[in-house]
Amino acid sequence: MEDTTKNHQTIHTDVLDSPEVRQARATGAPIVALESTVITHGLPQGENLKLARAMEKTVIENGAIPATVAVIDGRIRLGITNEELEALAVHPNPRKVSIRDFGYTLSKGISGGTTVAATAFVAHKQGVRVFATGGIGGVHRQAPFDVSTDLNQIAKTPLLVVCAGMKAILDLPSTMEYLETQGVPVIGYQTDELPAFYSRSSGIRLNQRADSPLEVARIAYAHWSLGFRQGIVLTVPVPEKDAIAREEMEGWIDDALIEAQHAGILGNAVTPFLLDKVSQLSGGRSMHSNIALLLNNAMVASQVARELNTLLRHEESQLQLS
Repeated sequence: MEDTTKNHQTIHTDVLDSPEVRQARATGAPIVALESTVITHGLPQGENLKLARAMEKTVIENGAIPATVAVIDGRIRLGITNEELEALAVHPNPRKVSIRDFGYTLSKGISGGTTVAATAFVAHKQGVRVFATGGIGGVHRQAPFDVSTDLNQIAKTPLLVVCAGMKAILDLPSTMEYLETQGVPVIGYQTDELPAFYSRSSGIRLNQRADSPLEVARIAYAHWSLGFRQGIVLTVPVPEKDAIAREEMEGWIDDALIEAQHAGILGNAVTPFLLDKVSQLSGGRSMHSNIALLLNNAMVASQVARELNTLLRHEESQLQLS
């Protein structure tokens, strides 16, 4: 007989902040949101927990408060405990939670990792302005109608997404066209060229560049002060010592795409499959690069969050004086 106990449990649609996040919001300290599908679906067990802890540590070392977003037992969380992080990292069947999945996940009382789109939604809902991730989703190769929800959510959510560009397995030119159509600024951090996730270059020129956290913060401040609602994508090249040549990556990506087609991989299973296959083909080099760029992005995001926080607090004080 079916257990209907959960059908009568309260559905919680509010966001539960961790004590550290609550204190940061109360005192006006800078906060950096972190996504959790990299923990549940992006890295092998062991590496995922190590990376999650290292990202939070990096944020703290650079003067901000980390806020990992996840769904734990049907509750949306902004900031999770070390015990919850461990449980999520070893969960046997975590849900991949994007925008469309919130209602189902909350009503069922289950746990899962939040995608870029879902994390952006939660972060903005709680007033967080800066979000660090590895790479955003985009337009898939050979499937122009397969467009990640990440792009649509970024286009309507005023926060700064710090990433190493789009995931290299995607159609980068088409993704850039989509973002341009939506009016989303894409800024190169200390570069004039769009990074290609594992690689420092993609051959795609950018028309906006910033060379310091303060420059980035000033651009974001000016953009949102005009009333625009789009997010901003800050693209940060992977550290040079951890980068993989674009030409080398393309060979592995092409092979992975062929295997995905032969295996009939579809929907939200495509990206995890391709990333895992590329890691295998590269002998683990792509995973090493992925971890390095995630930590680098967390560092840059924290530095920008501090500068943006200073600008916003100055604005508040000026308004109070006037």
